[in-house]
Amino acid sequence: MLQIYNTLTRLKETFKPIHPGKISMYVCGITVYDYCHIGHARVLVAFDVITKFLRSQNWDVSYVRNITDIDDKIIKRANENGEEFDALTKRFIEYMHEDEARLGIARPDIEPRATAYIDQIVDMNKTLIDKGFAYAATNGDVYYRVTRFADYGKLTNKNVDELLVGARIEVDEVKEDPRDFVLWKAAKTGEPAWKSPWGNGRPGWHIECSAMSKNCCGETFDIHGGGPDLPFPHHENEIAQSEAANGCKYVNYWMHAGAVRVDGEKMSKSLGNFFTIRDVLEKYHPEVVRFLLISSHYRSPINYAEDNLIEARSGLERFYGGLRDYADVAPLPLSEMQSSAYYLAFVEAMNDDFNTRVALAGMFDLVRELNNAKSNPELARNLAGQLKALGLILGVLQENPEVFLQAGGSDQIAAETVEQLIAERIQAKQDKQYARADEIRKELLAAGVVLEDSRDGTTQWRREST
Repeated sequence: MLQIYNTLTRLKETFKPIHPGKISMYVCGITVYDYCHIGHARVLVAFDVITKFLRSQNWDVSYVRNITDIDDKIIKRANENGEEFDALTKRFIEYMHEDEARLGIARPDIEPRATAYIDQIVDMNKTLIDKGFAYAATNGDVYYRVTRFADYGKLTNKNVDELLVGARIEVDEVKEDPRDFVLWKAAKTGEPAWKSPWGNGRPGWHIECSAMSKNCCGETFDIHGGGPDLPFPHHENEIAQSEAANGCKYVNYWMHAGAVRVDGEKMSKSLGNFFTIRDVLEKYHPEVVRFLLISSHYRSPINYAEDNLIEARSGLERFYGGLRDYADVAPLPLSEMQSSAYYLAFVEAMNDDFNTRVALAGMFDLVRELNNAKSNPELARNLAGQLKALGLILGVLQENPEVFLQAGGSDQIAAETVEQLIAERIQAKQDKQYARADEIRKELLAAGVVLEDSRDGTTQWRREST
């Protein structure tokens, strides 16, 4: 039975879909003005795994993840670059899709862009004004009346009166209340703008998601997900907008991924510890990065550090080492695994709020049995097929074992060089130049390459994880 931790209730709840067998899920995506960073990767991978698992259990999932393609940051960056905002967003959407593909992240079923929903956004603003939840200010902006919505703050347990603490009212402030937030921004000279009843302008960030989710998922849907920085104010404001406009509950289950810290500190450009996905993949294999991101529960914070990446690489090596002799084995169909203790344990862990940490622990037990079953080829191949099937759900173990074990970063000795030195070592042994053969082994070990000689005279190799 599927259990999901609901940020709204702060409880782990039995999942009850709106429509039997179906799940509608909306996840807040990327604001596309720069390369995706490792924090984005955490959210993208988390909900990719969640979607893959749900579908493996025969849930009919409609996965929607938006793109914010108009925003203050986008306009600022486009102006700095001297280019049109849509040229900037088009480029970084392409980069985002490239990064996703390298990390094995499947594209969502629907990927709405804010600029394609301007009419729906305007309509929702009209509804909010008509109902008294919003107002048009004298400067052409439209604001939401926070105090008009009785349940404001229910997601993050904030008292609306407390929001006044630290609030500042500028001299030219046009808001009725400093807590009110913008739904529509009047156009400034040179900025992209669209027509509206309040003059030319563009949508506020929060209303974009309310309009897109309504049109893609309905007025009430099952799951809304996002990153750790979104509960307040973004998701709090989404609830206020949507429930006021639609007159019904917005979302049944709220899910939020944990933060990524770098060497124990918050990731920040100012601290110099900001890493894009591309930065990371220059040095580490995509599966190593993905493995690091799923090795902790999705709600838990992750520490991005060299030691943790080495540990992730080591964990994957244990799996690929077990699969080394079974490259030709296909993932076992799940229909053939229903009585497997490993599969049942995996499903139990994932049904418990998608606990990938526990699921992986069970997979380590599986690879341990695989290593002990080498003398029973039929059993071993079955276990290898099970391991690959579970890996498929998590988005790992997709490489040829030999290729993975020999893969290295740009700063490591090239595979071709390794092969040349191995060939030289074999020849040296044939020529009884044993000192040279030992010298090559030591040379490769110093470069992080471990040689494994077999009884039949062949030599396999892998890279050390340390």
